[in-house]
Amino acid sequence: MTASRVVELEGFGGPEVLKVVTRDVPAPGPGKAQVRQTAIGFNFIDIYQRQGVYPLPLPTGLGFEAAGVVEAVGASVVSPKVGDRVAYMHAGVGAYAERRNVPADKLVTLPDAISDEMAASLLFKGMTAQYLVRRTHHVVPGDVLLVHSAAGGVGQILSRWATALGAKVYGTTGSPEKRAAALATGCREVLDLNDPAWPENFVAAAGQKARVVYDAVGKDTLLRSLDCAAPFGLVVSYGAASGKSPAIDPELLNKKGCLFLTRPSVFPHNADPATFRANAADLFDAVARGHVSVDIGARFALDDIAEVHRAAEERRVTGTLLIIP
Repeated sequence: MTASRVVELEGFGGPEVLKVVTRDVPAPGPGKAQVRQTAIGFNFIDIYQRQGVYPLPLPTGLGFEAAGVVEAVGASVVSPKVGDRVAYMHAGVGAYAERRNVPADKLVTLPDAISDEMAASLLFKGMTAQYLVRRTHHVVPGDVLLVHSAAGGVGQILSRWATALGAKVYGTTGSPEKRAAALATGCREVLDLNDPAWPENFVAAAGQKARVVYDAVGKDTLLRSLDCAAPFGLVVSYGAASGKSPAIDPELLNKKGCLFLTRPSVFPHNADPATFRANAADLFDAVARGHVSVDIGARFALDDIAEVHRAAEERRVTGTLLIIP
């Protein structure tokens, strides 16, 4: 047994429900590897799960992604090996921890060019951007795209990658203070979502409607996102930062221009271990080419996990949040 500090909650609610406790971690069983975590990623879905919007069986841990070093492996594990630097983003909740046993087939070995901090702050968000620009819609030069929350963790990666692929990217933010960060990703113009005329402002700035609208905001934007899509265009609802998206009558999609609407997720796109590692290799290649980078907005200690959630909910940080065990 190895002791580990972990974050647990026994009930849903505000950041105060997050408690740091010490638990014993057993030796890894067959097919598993024990990872000493050096950096832990934060994602907005963590807040939804803490609040009970996406309820989990209680008590529960939180967190989906982390990076670290393999300290032990169970029977039948060939890869990774003890001493390898690894990362994961879909091994189930519980990443808010010092140490953790993880199914070995959920781990990806990190190349030398990818630091632990980069992997922990990039993998979940980067793999989300990867399926958005490669699979949900294969971005090609000349595509006009509208990216909501362009200054956020996924939004920055998505905007940079799509720009590098030759798309004409326009962004939105929830505050004027984040406009500069969104412009730095390559957005041609950034619209303020607090302005009720933002859909009209987007069409005026772009000179046309979007081939694809990437909507991570949800409740406050989805219906008006439909007004930003060109005929036969695609609206991708992949997040709900403002709350659960409203129900859409299929007939409305017809009236708005025979639109396509999808609600994808990163986990089905990476459920197969070989596909996950191939997608990760694609992401790491984009990093190596300079198409993808990540801005770490703030680092917090594991003991300050409640403050991490407060900072995210209050939109106090531009870029990604990183937790250091």
